[in-house]
Amino acid sequence: MSSDQEKPAVLIIGGLGYTGRHLAKYIHDNKLASEIRIVDKHLPELAWLAPEFKEACSRERFIQADAAQEKSLPRIFDREGGAQFDFVFNCGGETRFSHEERVYELRSYGLSLAVGREAAKRKIKCFVELSTGMVYKPDSTPSKETDKLKPWSNLAKWKLKAEDDLAKLDGLNLMVMRIAHTYGPYTSKFLSTALCMARVYQSKGKEMRFLWKEDLRTNTVHIDDAVRALWHGAEWYMKEPSSRKPVPIFNVVDHGNTSQKNVAQFMHDIFKIETGFHGTLISAFARLNLDHVVDEVNDETLDPWAELQQAAGISQSTPLSPFMEKELLRDADLSLDGSAFEKVTGFKYQHEKLTRESVEEVIESYKRMNWWP
Repeated sequence: MSSDQEKPAVLIIGGLGYTGRHLAKYIHDNKLASEIRIVDKHLPELAWLAPEFKEACSRERFIQADAAQEKSLPRIFDREGGAQFDFVFNCGGETRFSHEERVYELRSYGLSLAVGREAAKRKIKCFVELSTGMVYKPDSTPSKETDKLKPWSNLAKWKLKAEDDLAKLDGLNLMVMRIAHTYGPYTSKFLSTALCMARVYQSKGKEMRFLWKEDLRTNTVHIDDAVRALWHGAEWYMKEPSSRKPVPIFNVVDHGNTSQKNVAQFMHDIFKIETGFHGTLISAFARLNLDHVVDEVNDETLDPWAELQQAAGISQSTPLSPFMEKELLRDADLSLDGSAFEKVTGFKYQHEKLTRESVEEVIESYKRMNWWP
C-alpha cells in the first residue's frame, strides 16, 4: 500500500453536484487520494446531502466559489507549499435542461474553459471533463466515440464546444467522458421525473402514457459505475506520462441499452399502474406542438404532486418533481456504445443494466430522506 504522500491530490469542481458528491465519497471511502478538495457555488447545508456524504463532503474539504470567475481560480487551485493537484475532475456547470443558450455558454462552457486554462497553466497531470452522450446524432444504433456528432440539447451543444476548445489548449492533459443518464440513490434527474409522474398517476388511478415509441433509447449508467469509471480513467491516463494525443474520449454507459419500454415496464411493475405509448398520431401532433404538450403534462402532474407531499407531511422542499423538461421530451435517442472504454482501459461495469431492484433502491433512498410521498 503506498503512503498517503504518493497518492494523488484531487480537486473536484462542482463537487456537491450528483456526480461530484458520489465521486468525492468513492475517493474518500476507498482512501484513494492524499487530499480531496471540493469546490461548488452552493453550500453543503443547502445541497440536500444524505448523511453518508457528510464526511466526504465536509466543511474542511470544501471551498465555496464560482469556478467560472477568473478571480476565484487562485483560491480554488492553490495548495500549501506551492504544490499542485494531480487530478482535476470538472463535474460543474449547468445540468438542468431547457435553458437559454446563454446560460450554458456562461455556466458550462465558460466554466470548463476557465478551469481548463488554469489546469494547463499549472501542468495538472490529468484533467477530466465530464460531458454528455447527447452530443451524438440521435440514432437507435449505439453511437461510438468516432460517430457523427449532432448535439440535440442546448446543454450538449455547449458541452461539445467545451470539449473542442479544451482540446486546443496547449499543455492541457485532457480526457473527456461522455456519460449516459446516471441513476442511483438520491437521483433527481431523468429517472426521478418518471418515478414522480408514476406516483401521481398511481394516486389518480390513471394510465401513464409515454410519448414516441417504446424503443426510444434512454441509455443509463449507475452512479457508482460512473464515478468508478472517472477514477479508473484518470489512473489509466497516468500510465503513459507523455501527453496523450489525440485527446482520449470515452462513452460511459451500462450494457442494458435502456429504452422507454424498460422504464415503462418498471413503472408498471412497481406502481401497479397501466403504462402505454401514445400512438404515432398523437406523437406527430406533439412534435409540432411540443411546448403545448409539455405544458399540459406538467399541468396534470405538478399540483397533484404538491398535494401528495402535503398529505404525507413533507413540508421541506425536496429535489424531486414530476416536472417534464421540454428538451428531454424530444424524440431523440440517447444511445451509446461504451465498449471502447472497457477494451482500452480494462474497466468492468458492476451494474450491467437498469433493474427493478435498482429502481426500488432509488425510491427507498427518497424515503430515507423523507422526500417521498
